[in-house]
Amino acid sequence: MKVSIFGLGYVGLPIAINAAKAGYSVGGFDVDENKIRKLESGISDSPEVSPDQILTLKASGKLFFSSNISDHKDSSVYVIAVPTPLEENRNPDLSYLKNACKLLAQVVKSGDLVINESTSYIGTLRNLIKPIIEEISGIVDIRYAVAPERIDPGNKDWNLKNTPRNISGLTDQATRDTLMFYSGFCDSITLLIKPEIAEAAKLLENTFRHVNIALVNEFSEIASKFDFSANDAIVAAATKPFGFMPFYPSIGVGGHCIPVDPSYLAYSAKQVGIESKFINLANQTNSSRPKIVVDKIRTQLGGVLVDKRIQIVGITYKSNVADLRESPALELMVELKSLGAKVLWFDPHVETYNGESSQPLDSNIDLGIIVIPHDSVDFTVWKESKTMVIDLSANSKNFGWPKFL
Repeated sequence: MKVSIFGLGYVGLPIAINAAKAGYSVGGFDVDENKIRKLESGISDSPEVSPDQILTLKASGKLFFSSNISDHKDSSVYVIAVPTPLEENRNPDLSYLKNACKLLAQVVKSGDLVINESTSYIGTLRNLIKPIIEEISGIVDIRYAVAPERIDPGNKDWNLKNTPRNISGLTDQATRDTLMFYSGFCDSITLLIKPEIAEAAKLLENTFRHVNIALVNEFSEIASKFDFSANDAIVAAATKPFGFMPFYPSIGVGGHCIPVDPSYLAYSAKQVGIESKFINLANQTNSSRPKIVVDKIRTQLGGVLVDKRIQIVGITYKSNVADLRESPALELMVELKSLGAKVLWFDPHVETYNGESSQPLDSNIDLGIIVIPHDSVDFTVWKESKTMVIDLSANSKNFGWPKFL
């Protein structure tokens, strides 16, 4: 069976690798020709994929990469795994998805299977993907299904193979075909009765986290007024063996899933005339965090940040990955600089950002800020120099300083 994966980012590339390892003949497609050239040489930004995996599978003939759409005309399964970000007004930006459908329509054939892994609003498969492809291709007997991605970059315990997956097709045959495909490299698959349930489940998973993070961020403000750390109360609450799940206060939420997916659910609700009050409030609460935290930092430094040398550790959105998407640390830097601070940063996973370079931990600073404590970071320099440090990391770990939030 020949398979084409449209989009070779954090989601698409691991799918391509795992499908090829399962024995499928896989073609990876991406409009980014520079990315294709890097992949041809085994270079990838994905923490889930190694150069050896790419080169070995290429050498075996099970995997190839191309930005030429005609190279994918012989496939019988097409998986869409493109970005679905937000526009400036926080509405869904489906430009990548629509473009993928238009390109796919040029090569798809009768009886082929089209699977959408890209996160989107409820009804996307039925009301957007299928109509676009049918209108351009003129083919009405294509099979359509959804299998929303659940990739967690850098997670050492849960990966594409052992993470349970939800799937559903527009027809029973599409569902069966999709089950057969994913059974080759996924351990656990749940069949759902309609695609809209699978699309909704994906949005709900991350909206649940988004709302609970907003709750603890609000709780952090309450705790500070009573002169204790919210982290201490959360750790205490987590000793209860049932009915509680710990989330930790932070400077905001980053990555693709948590900052974005809830807005897709809110958009879905709006389409049917429902106001999603919890989601809107969570968006407001979490997006305001960088400014709120900077105000607290300014108070900690006597009310003035002008000319203060501040170094931030970790500017990616999560530990041990190089992903900067929606990282609140970037907004934190903007806020600090707007108040006159001289900001430098250290991140072992990011060489340069916005014309600036990562700099090793510096003891000649007024304040160190821990945002994302990658495992490889050694804080000895700050400890030995007795640097003033604020720990903003969203976890219960002790790096040598009390939690600030």
